Parts: sequence; C-alpha cells; structure tokens
Amino acid sequence: MTADAVLSRELKALHEELSTSRRERPSPPADHTSVSEDKAARAGQLEDSAEEEQLKGELREFVKAITEFVDEAEKNVSAHPTASVVGALVVGILIGRLLGRR
Repeated sequence: MTADAVLSRELKALHEELSTSRRERPSPPADHTSVSEDKAARAGQLEDSAEEEQLKGELREFVKAITEFVDEAEKNVSAHPTASVVGALVVGILIGRLLGRR
C-alpha cells in the first residue's frame, strides 16, 4: 500500500504544479475593436476548454491504469517471486549492455 501513498502524493504535487502554472499564465489583453474578434476568441476558448477536458479525461484514465498496474504488480510479485527476480535480472542485464555500448 505504500506505493499507492507515494503515487497519490506525486499526483497531488503534479496537480498543484499544473494549477500554479495556470494561475501564473498571463491572460491575453482585452481588445474591444470588433465583435467578430470577440466571437473568435470565445470559440478559441471553447476549443481550449474542450481540449482541456479531453486531456483531463485521458489523465484520469492514465492514473487509473497506473494504479491498477501497481496493484497487479504487487500481487504478481508475491505470487511469483522467482519470476520477478529473473525478470529484474534480465532487465538489469539489458540496461547494462545498453549503457555499456555508449
């Protein structure tokens, strides 16, 4: 369960960083020269908000997938400890060979 706590702390930190960067982003200057420009700006904002909502949905799905992966990983490691050790050994060998070539 410690992995869930670490994951949730990291996600909260990322959320706070995102909120801070959004607040710090300068707002575009107001230009009241024509109504058509205002309509275009509003349409752009609607597109941005739709994109933001889509990104939020994708981020939620990503977080859910990571959480499920961590939960399953804990179960798999406890159910098959030998396979986990062998897998870690193979990954370590691959990383060593890739770094050794540079």
